[in-house]
Amino acid sequence: MIEIIKYGKFSGFEKNKKKSQIILCDSYRNSQNYLEGLKNRINGKYKKIPNYLITREGKIINLLSDDSYSNFFSDDIINKNSIIICLENLGWVKKIPLSKKYYNWIDDIYIDEVHDKKWRNHIHWSKYTDEQMNSLIELCKKLLKKFSIKNKFIGHNTKVDGVKIFNGVVCRSNYSVRYLDPNPSFNFESFKKSIENE
Repeated sequence: MIEIIKYGKFSGFEKNKKKSQIILCDSYRNSQNYLEGLKNRINGKYKKIPNYLITREGKIINLLSDDSYSNFFSDDIINKNSIIICLENLGWVKKIPLSKKYYNWIDDIYIDEVHDKKWRNHIHWSKYTDEQMNSLIELCKKLLKKFSIKNKFIGHNTKVDGVKIFNGVVCRSNYSVRYLDPNPSFNFESFKKSIENE
């Protein structure tokens, strides 16, 4: 059984008990800063809240009930039909010259291992941890079963026409080329096998 930690008192959101999609995305901040931002932005009235955040240590943090949805996307239909799972990850990072450190778009320092792959004008990427991936797999299996969502995963992070009607697990980057998450360090093949062989 997976442990889920409830965080915050985000309220006033619509509900929909019929979900057809789980959307994976990144926080682009460390978990503490990300959560504080969600709680305090716009005087606590921020409306772009994911259902879950999974930290690098594999902790599953629940922000909204499974059937609630926020204004995470500008499209109400996507919001209504999806469960958003955000992974703690800085995304693309740049190397600090003559150092083993990297930094992201808001100068957060990243000192862990990077994944090198040229994709969408970036080369270095913050990596996902094994603990994080294990928690993601377990959470997705639980949610897929709970909402009778198909055990299917698109399996890559590039734009897909018609992704809005796909029943299963998708990436935010499947919706638009402007999204970069999950990044190329995500083990798409392993995740797909874990989800679809359930």
